Formats: sequence, structure tokens, C-alpha cells
Amino acid sequence: MPLLCHLHQLQRHGLEFRGELSVAELGLENVDELIHFRHPLHYDLRVELVGRTVLVNGCLQMMLDCECARCLKPFQEELCLKQWSIQLPLEGQEQVPIQRDSVDLTPLIREDAVLALPQHPLCRPDCVGLTRQSSGGTQEVLGGQSCGDQSSAWAELSRLKL
Repeated sequence: MPLLCHLHQLQRHGLEFRGELSVAELGLENVDELIHFRHPLHYDLRVELVGRTVLVNGCLQMMLDCECARCLKPFQEELCLKQWSIQLPLEGQEQVPIQRDSVDLTPLIREDAVLALPQHPLCRPDCVGLTRQSSGGTQEVLGGQSCGDQSSAWAELSRLKL
């Protein structure tokens, strides 16, 4: 069920919305291959009518099941937009769609939640990536250097003499 805000009710006083939206309601099923959405998004919002604009502010929270972009280990991370706010004009070129005297907040919440996702989820900031056991019993970083190694692909290109 979408999160609908009835404009007629807003004319009298502001409204409080608390609840959750499922992954299916938000349409987040196939957004990112390293982030899996298995938990609902919780919202705590205050909605007010200010002139011909709907003002929404509050908090959005969701647990994400992620895979590390470096080592592929699973981990959980919380998506938390503590001071989320949005202004929805009821007139003009950027007017929000109104259906049956209601504004659907669901697509707006989805858009901002997707924009707040980590681009490269890491299990921890100093993750060195995939490792394998060498014959000597030590761990060896696969796919190049470890995070502590300061050389980069750009440094290697700078060494080329053309």
C-alpha cells in the first residue's frame, strides 16, 4: 500500500506518519547486485501544508544486507536519513501529481533512499579484498596490492616511457 497524504486533512492541521514500507512497495528488488533489500523501510514523518506547498520532514531507516565490494563477505549496514525533508509544490511546473486529493510519498521516498545507498559497500574501510592461503601458510591478497600499498595503476602508467 502506498504512503498517501490526503490534502484535505492537511488543511486543518499537520499529520504524523509512522510505519513501514515493504521492499515490494518501494520497488527496490533489483536496484544493486551488492545490496539486497530484505527488510522494510521504517518512516517517522511530519507532513504540513505551507501555502500551496506540502512540507515533509522526518526520519527514514532501513537495514541493508550487503556484500563487500572488495572481499564479497556479507554484512549489514543501516541506511538512515535522520533529517530527511522535501517540499512538494501543488502548483506550477514542478507540481507534484495529485490523485483523488492525495499525494503519494512512496516514489519520493524510494528515490531518496536509492540515492543514499553506498556506491561501493565495504565490510570495513580497511578491507584488503579477497585473500588466499599460500603454500607457506600466509595470506596473500588476490587481484593486486593491499590497501596499504601506495602504488596505483596511475603510478604504473607514469613509469611508461613513450
